[in-house]
Amino acid sequence: MLRNCFTEEHDLFRKSYRRFLLQEVTPHRDAWRNAGIVPREMFRKMGEQGYLLIWAPEAFGGLGIEDFRYQQIMIEEDHQFGEVGFYHTLHSRLVAPYIKHFGSLEQQQRFLPPCVRGDCILAIAMTEPGAGSDLAGMKTYAIERDDHWVVNGSKIYISNGINSDLIVVAAKTNPDRPRQIGLFLVEAGLTGFARGRNLRKLGLNAQDTAELFFTDVKVPKANVLGDPAKGMPYLMQGLIEERLLAACGCLASASYAFELTRTYVSQRRTFGKLLSEQQNTRFKLAALRAELDVAQAFVDCCVAAHNAGRLSATEAAEAKLYTSELQGRMVDEGVQLHGGAGYMREQEICNLYANARVTRILAGSSEIMKEIIARSIFEDS
Repeated sequence: MLRNCFTEEHDLFRKSYRRFLLQEVTPHRDAWRNAGIVPREMFRKMGEQGYLLIWAPEAFGGLGIEDFRYQQIMIEEDHQFGEVGFYHTLHSRLVAPYIKHFGSLEQQQRFLPPCVRGDCILAIAMTEPGAGSDLAGMKTYAIERDDHWVVNGSKIYISNGINSDLIVVAAKTNPDRPRQIGLFLVEAGLTGFARGRNLRKLGLNAQDTAELFFTDVKVPKANVLGDPAKGMPYLMQGLIEERLLAACGCLASASYAFELTRTYVSQRRTFGKLLSEQQNTRFKLAALRAELDVAQAFVDCCVAAHNAGRLSATEAAEAKLYTSELQGRMVDEGVQLHGGAGYMREQEICNLYANARVTRILAGSSEIMKEIIARSIFEDS
């Protein structure tokens, strides 16, 4: 599909980033997946090349590039030539923007430069054993003292949970108001903070995912993000970009799965014919090709709208819903057309299949996306 949304500068950036991935990431993918974690120095290598927090102002060490298309390019390249379990996008585009949008100048000066360099790795801790999409159900709480807050509770399924140096922790700040939440910058060295084990997952095996525990953790008031009563709207504000990031990733994964499958069926013979010469294969891939192209056009439009500050919560939900469901169909069909080989870890389609399952859950489940879209249909009219 011809895409007219990128400039020559974008194309040069894509080539440069792809070279970096082929040199620094691709050769190590299997080792990282087996280890269940990406080495910390990879964040520093990314930082040295200017690939972390590219939006950060030059005063903080960044490139000052707000154009989301550069992150879109990195996501697309990561899925084909990198390792999707290397969660630098979460570091750069999901967590760091909370410091940008809601942090004080002092907090930005203190934390953003080491994040740009890759010396300080970020995570965000919202999910709990009994509270996923329903943040109002969280049990973690913070009590205000003279010059600090005391945080108690636990979080689960936290990406970058082992590597992280700084965690944005959501905690209730008023027991009488379940939706009153504060965001606290918890530094890994604080007394009372502990990590659980690196959790084993179906997919994304290179991603370090952990439980986090907070026992009477004293968080200085200088580490509170914005108003400690407004964490919920802060989190909601970040969801539009988070879902757009997810949509870009889902579509990139689905597109890569398509190419892997197209290549395989063009080489594999059954009953004396190439799979690509058989009508079932051709029709299956023809239908998926059409869906992928339609999805790409919509996502590119969403990126343009986001760059212009006009992407709505409903549009972001539509993009995330459609691309994650399409990704699921594509990887499933990819495994089917690979036959028994598709069930083997040696085939990348197998890893794509395992990685894809979580995308209909993270950043808001498909059911939540449908509810958001339904509200725009029936309640906004």
